[in-house]
Amino acid sequence: MRTLAFHPVLPLLAVGTGRYDGGYCFEGELLLIHLDTGDVVSVLHHSREVLHAEWLSGTALRLVLAPSDDWDNPRAHEQGHAVVVTRADWGSVGRRTVGADELAAPAVPAPRQDHRADARRLLADLAAAAGRTWFVRRRVWAVEGLEDGRVLAALDGVLAEAWLPSGERHWAVEDEEGGRQLLMASDGASVWANAERGARRRGGRRETSAPRLARISADTGQVLETLSTGVFSLLVAGGGRAVLRPVEDRRNSRSRLTMFDLEGPADGPEAGHFDLVNHPFAVRGASRPYVLVGTDPDKPHRDKWVAALGADGELRRLYPHSWVPAEHHFGGPAVEIGQSLVYAGAVHHGHGLQPGGAYVVRRSPNGAVRWQHRSDHPVTALETDGDTVYAACNSGAPTALDAGDGTVRWHTDLAVDGAPTAALSLAVTPRGRLLVGTVDGRVLECAL
Repeated sequence: MRTLAFHPVLPLLAVGTGRYDGGYCFEGELLLIHLDTGDVVSVLHHSREVLHAEWLSGTALRLVLAPSDDWDNPRAHEQGHAVVVTRADWGSVGRRTVGADELAAPAVPAPRQDHRADARRLLADLAAAAGRTWFVRRRVWAVEGLEDGRVLAALDGVLAEAWLPSGERHWAVEDEEGGRQLLMASDGASVWANAERGARRRGGRRETSAPRLARISADTGQVLETLSTGVFSLLVAGGGRAVLRPVEDRRNSRSRLTMFDLEGPADGPEAGHFDLVNHPFAVRGASRPYVLVGTDPDKPHRDKWVAALGADGELRRLYPHSWVPAEHHFGGPAVEIGQSLVYAGAVHHGHGLQPGGAYVVRRSPNGAVRWQHRSDHPVTALETDGDTVYAACNSGAPTALDAGDGTVRWHTDLAVDGAPTAALSLAVTPRGRLLVGTVDGRVLECAL
């Protein structure tokens, strides 16, 4: 979130969001929150980072937007586009109705002001006045349940943490950016945690912190060992095996899977360049490691195939990721049921995600589509108990699908004490409960 502005008359809050994606795009939204109903409307037709919002009157809203990208503009991180958007009735403005023509304006100096420290001090003081301790909790990227009822989580600012069945936090290992993946080690007493390492701009330069992949004691939170991979790598697990898939520079079109165990790393097969947008394919409950690979070394994001790592160490292509030859599909989370895969993704379109463009699909071992479920919102996580597939999406409304035919069993809004939230990670525990990690830092345990 970048900026807030309350309408001078209506029960309406304008919220500007956005970020630099670490590559060359500035992305974000202008949200109108109806305070009387809780309805939220995203009004920009195309994604733009909104740096500042200010109501000039009941009909005029002044915006400062970051440039769309820094591809040809080295000063994009210091500039913005100031515009005034007018509507006779802002309370009736619809989704994606503010077009690019209304946002066209010359670039002007727009220094980015960081108010995070001030905001944190204010929240800490308010909590202290109420006799409580405040600390930041943000996106929970991974959750896992243990046999004894404890819960593990990885989230922004925390590499890994453990919670007791009583709801008390047992231990936490902090990290400057935070954990993204959790994988129980083969000893059953420790967990591998993988930290995010995205590019940041500091002092006008683009920097990336050193990768961090650590094995942590599940009982004490002690860091037992750290793997030095040299580059940020993703954990890929299946059938009691674990491999690392390096995430390398875009100019390097070839990379190798690195097999590792608790005794140390070893070389694995070549898998080609990993593309963060196209190639996520974390498969829960996998009988063997699965990855997405491209067929063209110069354009690895194109013509992706689902591939599996065999017991002999060979990587074999199973079937094309897109079952519609003319369509390009983005990768997403997955689960394995029997010998078939259920995975989520989205159909690429030049004007962004289209209605029905997100999906969950079940594919047979030969690639045949057993069923597909379409939606308007990308799926953030998948989990299954073998009978039901649970899908979390960025709309905040989880969906349960029949694993046999894909029909919807239930679809519900997610709220905690009346406050809406969205699920980011899912896991079914050994005790048959559904763990939900949310975008606002919560870990929920739900009955199935």
